[in-house]
Amino acid sequence: MAVSAFKPSHLVLTDPSIIPTELTLENFRNGWHVAGLPFWVFFGNSLILAISCIVGNLFACSLTAYALARLNFRARKWYFAIVLVSVMLPIHAVIIPQYIVFSQLDLVNTFIPLVLPKFLATDAFFIFLMVQFIRGIPKELDQAAVVDGAGPFRVFWYVIFPLMRPALVTTTIFTFIWTWNDFFGQLIYLTDSGIWTVPIALNALLDSESNQGAGTLMAMSVVSLIPILLFFAFAQKYLIRGISTTGLK
Repeated sequence: MAVSAFKPSHLVLTDPSIIPTELTLENFRNGWHVAGLPFWVFFGNSLILAISCIVGNLFACSLTAYALARLNFRARKWYFAIVLVSVMLPIHAVIIPQYIVFSQLDLVNTFIPLVLPKFLATDAFFIFLMVQFIRGIPKELDQAAVVDGAGPFRVFWYVIFPLMRPALVTTTIFTFIWTWNDFFGQLIYLTDSGIWTVPIALNALLDSESNQGAGTLMAMSVVSLIPILLFFAFAQKYLIRGISTTGLK
């Protein structure tokens, strides 16, 4: 992909060589504008969506995990089992009823259908991850806070939440990467070019350029990977630490 990004368009599909015989930056210039908008607009949309989803997952999944790991209430084990089963449910099984609901609420063509589920703790994988981490935190810390007069929420906010940093960082990294690369959900809900994200813009770029779009698509795909590479390079040590400390004990 990186090599093809610097090849002339007529050589992308005809010259399989890893070492290009001709080099050009024309693909980057041609691909910077999609549907009459500069590509940085789509970068901004993807960034807004990714940050919103990160906030939603950190807020909702951490609270849900704390309740399932620490609080005693009726049918707690059954709720946790339902959470685990929902991991196996493919998104294609729920996308149609979800779309109907958001369409009736007149929320299609906004970021809300993509962000709101995150604030409702629908990503069961992160709930399971945090539950396993919280179970490894000594309960004596909770009991000491209760003795000092703290309620369940204060115990969570002042004791559990600060100790969950590795799990929270892991959730942040995966949420960012998955949201940035998501195509199916964003294609379903985002129709106005002004709120397109990077994956939709790349798809539109190929369609608009027809047979000449391969090189342009490769060039802008390379550009679209830069934020993920930088983010992962910065956070990889936290990712490894989070996975190693949130696994089954």
